[in-house]
Amino acid sequence: MNSECSKSIDFLLENAGSVIQYRLRKEILKDLSEGEEEKLLEQIYKLPLFKLLATYVKPNGYIGRGMHSWDNWRGTVLHETPLQDGECAARLLSYYRIPKTHPFVHGFLSAMREEETLKKEFSYIPPEISRYENRFEGLNNGNSLMALIYTMQAMLGFGDDYEDLKQFQQISLKGFQRANGISSLDDLTKFNPNAKRKYNYPYIESDEYFPDIYTVTMLAYTQSWRTEENIKLLGRALNHINAIMKPDNNIAIRIKGKYVAPGFAMIRPIRAFRADLIDTIAYRRLLTEIAMMGVGESVDVIRESAANVKEAIEKDGILRMHLDQPHNKRYSPLYISYPTAYADVRLEADYKDKKALLCDLTYWAVEFLHLVRNA
Repeated sequence: MNSECSKSIDFLLENAGSVIQYRLRKEILKDLSEGEEEKLLEQIYKLPLFKLLATYVKPNGYIGRGMHSWDNWRGTVLHETPLQDGECAARLLSYYRIPKTHPFVHGFLSAMREEETLKKEFSYIPPEISRYENRFEGLNNGNSLMALIYTMQAMLGFGDDYEDLKQFQQISLKGFQRANGISSLDDLTKFNPNAKRKYNYPYIESDEYFPDIYTVTMLAYTQSWRTEENIKLLGRALNHINAIMKPDNNIAIRIKGKYVAPGFAMIRPIRAFRADLIDTIAYRRLLTEIAMMGVGESVDVIRESAANVKEAIEKDGILRMHLDQPHNKRYSPLYISYPTAYADVRLEADYKDKKALLCDLTYWAVEFLHLVRNA
């Protein structure tokens, strides 16, 4: 490892919990023996969230109910905790790096790839029935149920194993190619000034290609699409997005006559990491996944972020963020309890120990610099 992270790694090896120890040694240091790996996994299986997830595993292998779905429907509570949602369950298994061979992971994958099982799992309330029936609408811009299901399979480690998942990789690439060919968001969108909608945003049609947070994630967790040409395409597109997008941009997706605001489209400039600012709800996660795509410092925001991370950990190897400022309190990682779509990644189980949050932040710094360096 580069000496720039040696103090950070020493801090993590001394203080971090089992998930960070496992990921640090397996993915970055690559010094984990088979016996040590087995021991760390056994510790991870005893963590509170993993034990809670085990209670949501169904006989058919599906975990929870729905995916990025309603937790309350007309007064009926549908999820006991956020982890009972299928997307949260998949994210936890991915963030904890539970092996593909584990029964929970393999069973969940099988359930997501079995049409009758999925149909049953998305039939518990009328909106979910409709959502399942229209699950491919919006696939080209990542705003569909099937885009989400494909992405979760990739996060679990299966993204290069099936042809439909490889096809979604190509769709994701086309979104970036489309973004690279516009001069502003206006080139993509339509607008009806007389529309009587609560949020009358400009909109794109459901079959329009455009990148969003799920297509970014799909490419981050897969390999089959990776060629020198494609990686250069992504680098150009990400720099172009940051050059042309406006901070106040908003869009909707028109799907079957309805207008759905995307969870996170690449419609605003991506902010470089700063230790004194938490820009969005998934601030570090987005930067990580861009770095995972192998673009390295060819993307300006990644190069700037890496420089800022190095500066922040230079003194003692520990990444600290200014969480007491009003804007930062809103998105503070201190408040992350579950691995939802609207949160950064948390790997430490208990924040009662003040060093736990520092371990999460410092591991992110080490991982991010490792990804940039090894692009």
